[in-house]
Amino acid sequence: MDRRSVMKTLAAAAGMGALPAGLLLAPLTRAEPRGSATPFSYAWLKGHARSLSRQPYVSHEGELPPSLKTLSWDDYQAIRFNADQALWKGSDGAFQVQLFHLGLYFQAPVRIYQVEDGKARELAYDPDYFSYEGEQPLGELPADLGFAGFRVHFHTNFKLDLAAFLGASYFRAVGDEMQYGLSARGLAINTGMNREEEFPRFSAFWLEKPAPDGDRLVVHALLDSPSVTGAYAFTLHPGKHMVMEVDAALYPRQAIDRIGIAPLTSMYQVGENHRRMGYDWRPEIHDSDGLALWSGAGEWIWRPLVNPVGVRVNSFQDENPRGFGLLQRDRDFEHYQDDGVFYDRRPGAWVEPRGDWGRGAVMLVEIPTVDETFDNIVAFWNPERPLEPGQEHLFSYRLTWGGEPPVAPRQLATARATRTGLGGVVGQQREYFSWRFAVDFAGGALNMLAEDAGVVPVISASRGRVEITSARPLPGGRGYRAMFDLVPDESTEPVDLRLYLRLGEQPLTETWVYQYTPPAVGERTLY
Repeated sequence: MDRRSVMKTLAAAAGMGALPAGLLLAPLTRAEPRGSATPFSYAWLKGHARSLSRQPYVSHEGELPPSLKTLSWDDYQAIRFNADQALWKGSDGAFQVQLFHLGLYFQAPVRIYQVEDGKARELAYDPDYFSYEGEQPLGELPADLGFAGFRVHFHTNFKLDLAAFLGASYFRAVGDEMQYGLSARGLAINTGMNREEEFPRFSAFWLEKPAPDGDRLVVHALLDSPSVTGAYAFTLHPGKHMVMEVDAALYPRQAIDRIGIAPLTSMYQVGENHRRMGYDWRPEIHDSDGLALWSGAGEWIWRPLVNPVGVRVNSFQDENPRGFGLLQRDRDFEHYQDDGVFYDRRPGAWVEPRGDWGRGAVMLVEIPTVDETFDNIVAFWNPERPLEPGQEHLFSYRLTWGGEPPVAPRQLATARATRTGLGGVVGQQREYFSWRFAVDFAGGALNMLAEDAGVVPVISASRGRVEITSARPLPGGRGYRAMFDLVPDESTEPVDLRLYLRLGEQPLTETWVYQYTPPAVGERTLY
């Protein structure tokens, strides 16, 4: 399975917005666990994952009846879960769960269990859970078919779901804007390397039945792949932000060259700063516009995203990072003009490590894309010390979904927009090529500054020459704009840029970082 297939898988069942409840076409029995109950705990799941890691990997891809493998797009979309059959419907609890059917891109069965009073019972497949309006006959399907995944509904609005676990180890959630966007994964393996990426999958889930007055849902998952097994525990807290407490225990089967902890996956096609694929009538198309980092040393960093010509990998070395996330800071509808999928409402996701993560790097992988159907942005934590096979490796973190991150610089302004274009002085003939950067900052103490305050842009470039620098207030108290031109050397290798605003010795803003790739010398048009 490659990345494009995985993302088609997510789009196939989840669509571009929050997921609607299924059609009600038949009075059916409610989804409920069947069969014998067996003891379950997270400790048992970790032991099971450890034991499984000592055995050869067994793929269950394609273990489906032929009628499901050959479903057309339209016929798969015609399979709807009946909302009346939701797990825990009628229990007066705050949560309900609906199930995704196997077929089309969903070729590996997922086992789903309910846990109650420390006992687990499997949710057996029943065709009566689903309605089907397609033209292709499904035939008689086995009782042990399994499912593709599930989605979570909350009592605030049972018609819309707040989270979905679907495809490989992908899952995603919404905040109070009820709009899906980027995804998270259980684990990333060999992402952004010159080899095929490995996609671990959640092969089974255990859902703890919430207490009648409970406001949280606990989900356990078994991760499996050729390189690693894992036991995961998710505690979901719905609200203005969806907060997930995540505990992961990993058991490598073999050495892994690049492992990604708490990976986030998003899409960036075109934006204010990078219009390489700007052929669409909409001015901006992206689920996230930047990577935010809060380093272990306390530095706040903002890295705007780009849609590169080739695969680009950046590493931000750190020790015990305080947090990182892919965010959609620009929430102005006028900048997107999309009244169908509403990119201005897309949530961000913020990772807050818990415990000692040690030394490593937050890695950002940017992959070329020609359209918005391909998630081409990945961010994750890569530990400096490789995970040893045969050992247990524990990671805990809090994952927060919503329009605004749960934390932000208290005293510093943040970057709100990045614009780029040809450099030089308007009205004067250009004698050489340069590239202009205009970065807008807002917040912090910027509105407290006098009009003649001596604000200085602190700019550094790994190569080339910086000129025509300035920092000035924006009209109407909307913050400050820093501008500068970069005159690159003849190389086409990327240039690393850093910028922040300072008053005296006091930093006023977070650190803006960027990677600019100059065009070939023969393509540097002066117009």
